[in-house]
This record gives sequence, C-alpha cells and structure tokens, in this order.
Amino acid sequence: MVYNYILQSLRGTNLEVFKFGMYLAFPIGYMYYFGTNLENRFSVPGFWPTQEQSHKIPYEREEIKAEVERIQEQMKERDMERRRRADDALSTAKLAFQRQGAKDEAASKA
Repeated sequence: MVYNYILQSLRGTNLEVFKFGMYLAFPIGYMYYFGTNLENRFSVPGFWPTQEQSHKIPYEREEIKAEVERIQEQMKERDMERRRRADDALSTAKLAFQRQGAKDEAASKA
C-alpha cells in the first residue's frame, strides 16, 4: 500500500524533484559522514612513523657524502648477492642438465 502511494506520488515533476534532491543529498551526506571527526573515527595508532623513525635529510657536505657512500655500498652488496644467486642458479641448471644427459645416454644404451 505504501509502495503504491509512493509510485503514484512520484510521477512527472515530483519524480524529477525527488531525483534532484537525491543527487544533492548523497554527495553532501557522503562528504559530511567521511569529512567530520576524521581523527577519531579513521585513525590507526602508530601508522605514521615518528620523527625519530623517519629519515633524516642530510644538509651538510660531509653528511651528503656519507649518505651517498652508504647507498653505493648497499647497491654493491645487493649486486653481489644478485650475482651470487644467479651463479648458484646457473650451476644448479648445469648440474641438472648434466644429470639429464647422463640419464638419456643410459636409456639409449639400454
């Protein structure tokens, strides 16, 4: 019964006024709900790093040089580790290939 009343009353101009009101109400309600009291409602304690945990930007020449050297050392270590892993993978592949070749020879002789 209520459904029929709503359908009968929302025709023509009334429907357009209702749609216009909804088009205005939803964004405003959305902004009101998510835009107020953000600090308490959506905060996660300890999410952002503290000042002591964040990076210190070097401004002095010696500090910049030390930071560049530290970064270059890290890059060298990563490159050495990457090469070591590649060499290990290559030696493992060679060994597996040799074993497969030996199996193939044994199968062809039999």
